[in-house]
Amino acid sequence: MRHTPSRLRLKPLCLLTLSALHTLAFAAPDAAAVDPAADPAAGAPIQVVEVTGTGQSRQVQNLTRADLQQATPGTSPLKTLEKLPGVSFQSADPFGAYEWSTRFSIRGFSQNQLGFTLDDIPLGDMSYGNSNGLHISRAISSENVGRVAVSQGAGALGTASTNNLGGTVQFVTLGPSDEKGLTVSQTLGSDDTSRTFVRVDSGLFGSGTKFFISGTRMRADKWKGDGPQNQEQFNSRIEQQVGDHTLSAFFNYSDRREVDYQDLSLEMAGRLGMNWDNYYPDWQRALDAAKGAYSGAVNSLDDAYYLGQGLRKDKLGGVAANLNLTPELTAKLTAYHHSNEGQGHWYTPYTPTSAAVPISIRTTEYAISRNGVLGDVTWDVGMHTLNAGFWAERNNHTVTRNFYAVQDGAFIDHMLRNPMATGFLQSFVTDSRQFYLQDTVALMDGRLKVNAGFKSPKVDIDAHTVVGDRADGSLTARKTFLPQAGITYALSKNDELFASGSKNMRSYEAGVGGPFSQTRAGYALSIADLKPEMSTNFDIGYRFKRDAVQGSVAVYSADFKDRQLGISTCAGIVGCAGTVVNVGKVETRGVEALLVWKIMRNVSWFNTATYNDSKYKSDYTDGATLVATSGKQVVNAPKQMFDTELAYDNAQWFVRGGAKFTDKRYYTYLNDQSVPSYWIGNLSAGYKLKDIGMLRDLSFQVNVTNLFDKSYFSTIGSNGFSTSDPKGTSMTLLSGAPRQVFFTLSGKL
Repeated sequence: MRHTPSRLRLKPLCLLTLSALHTLAFAAPDAAAVDPAADPAAGAPIQVVEVTGTGQSRQVQNLTRADLQQATPGTSPLKTLEKLPGVSFQSADPFGAYEWSTRFSIRGFSQNQLGFTLDDIPLGDMSYGNSNGLHISRAISSENVGRVAVSQGAGALGTASTNNLGGTVQFVTLGPSDEKGLTVSQTLGSDDTSRTFVRVDSGLFGSGTKFFISGTRMRADKWKGDGPQNQEQFNSRIEQQVGDHTLSAFFNYSDRREVDYQDLSLEMAGRLGMNWDNYYPDWQRALDAAKGAYSGAVNSLDDAYYLGQGLRKDKLGGVAANLNLTPELTAKLTAYHHSNEGQGHWYTPYTPTSAAVPISIRTTEYAISRNGVLGDVTWDVGMHTLNAGFWAERNNHTVTRNFYAVQDGAFIDHMLRNPMATGFLQSFVTDSRQFYLQDTVALMDGRLKVNAGFKSPKVDIDAHTVVGDRADGSLTARKTFLPQAGITYALSKNDELFASGSKNMRSYEAGVGGPFSQTRAGYALSIADLKPEMSTNFDIGYRFKRDAVQGSVAVYSADFKDRQLGISTCAGIVGCAGTVVNVGKVETRGVEALLVWKIMRNVSWFNTATYNDSKYKSDYTDGATLVATSGKQVVNAPKQMFDTELAYDNAQWFVRGGAKFTDKRYYTYLNDQSVPSYWIGNLSAGYKLKDIGMLRDLSFQVNVTNLFDKSYFSTIGSNGFSTSDPKGTSMTLLSGAPRQVFFTLSGKL
């Protein structure tokens, strides 16, 4: 469960970056100015990979396949996105896959306020106690992700999500190859990491069929304390060409088991150290502590527990049809199913098994069964491009709090059955419906494009409490007309202005953290003031592209109202029901900049800068107490971020070195406690060997995370955020992983 670097200030950062963007944009030679014939040494014009989302009326960036391949195998695709402007990512493990600690935000909007999809299929908010989806690290192996698109402000109208107050992240599977082949990759490294990936591509048959299947096996120990981080995955996809149409189907399976790191407070980190962790495998010390007999510098029952872990099993499958009905009319229809079984284990000293064993295993148990369908139609008629689509899903979800007897400290790596007691049991049926319509008009020979449309979401939740005193009933979040509009204007073939605006709604949560997590009495008091969270987003920007340089800059604002906040009534780890209240408005203003410079044919320099000012604009009351949050900075929303990466890549080898700066982050609503800013460096290098016999594309790669071995707080809010923490005792922090080194050998047959 869960020596700080100096606080380097970057106040002139954004102005310097904007200046550099302007200088490079207009100083760099245009493609037409390069004449290889006049200068044979110049060769062909240097090109840079498109990352800036040209043609989009919103701020959009695309992550390249090279970024995904050159990350440590097994790294969450979310972690590879942290280099993009506006994106903040934290995790306590080097792969960014430890879900209890994963925190992902864009422009101050937290993970559960963003939309995530895989091949258009909704992943929900990807939170730890998820009720409506699954994490991308479980949905697909990282090697099978083909590309990622990030929209920082308003996501596309057709995105299947009712979470996205802010942006969206769209993952796309690397489809079957036309060439037959076997890909094998083996990674070894720090903390006994061993990861094996095997993928078989059938190649394209004469019938128009092709498919791939892959298997992944991950074994690793925690970087501090003891306990495994294990996962098995299976991915498959088949595609069939029928004339101009493509039919496809896929099935993915994941079995993940991760042992938790101990959550820290500022006071604990100072007294016990940043490397402090749970007692496992010292069962006797855990028993003694549960009886109040502490050892070492421990002075509290909550300084450590025996063990905590998360277990998740997921099956995700679907079928899709991409139909080219006429040259002007295309359609896509997708149907999917997702099932999940999960348990979070905590060896609690608060509920004894017996007089002799003052510890039991408390679980939070999850089950999800989702079935959905998506449809989209695109019609090009004259200067108009019309898009229309729908999304419908029924989700059956249950969440249970159970307690299991335990006699010794033997490690358990399976789902538990037959509890000795049940704290609560709730079931939810959630029906999501969404329709959208959009028209894009091309004017001035296509130089000016204007799009306008709307979406109509409706989410019904029926909650039923079987055991316990948690709330039940029905809630509906519905908006008939949520507009979105945008414009792009091409100043030249290399320069483009864009602007967009949208209104969005976030539906209520079913399960942990939502309105039905309250007691019946608390729900009765709060329901009158609860409304779906709403946001209004605007951004305006400029993109440019030259032979050797590309970049973008965007200025944005977001107004967020009817923010829902769960007010805890006990320590976070205890998990008792709290109260969900409407605490008013949030206002965000910011600027983002991106610059990619191809310095030489094989050398590129990538830079992004972000300034984000997210503030609460309302006070609220907690009982009879006024909580004066108006004007305070939003928790876990760093004001400034900067990422820089220098890369060399030729036909045989590559080297990438980079660093990310993250400003200080508050973890209390009153801003009386924060964690310091930090820089984290990373390095990757690889060498492509010559083909050896039947082996092709044989390569060796080394990845070093946290290159300079910085000690820092990564995740904040692991147990939620506090109103105030004057003594620094809120156990809601996790320390980041130290330097880790991984070696990978891969090749094809």
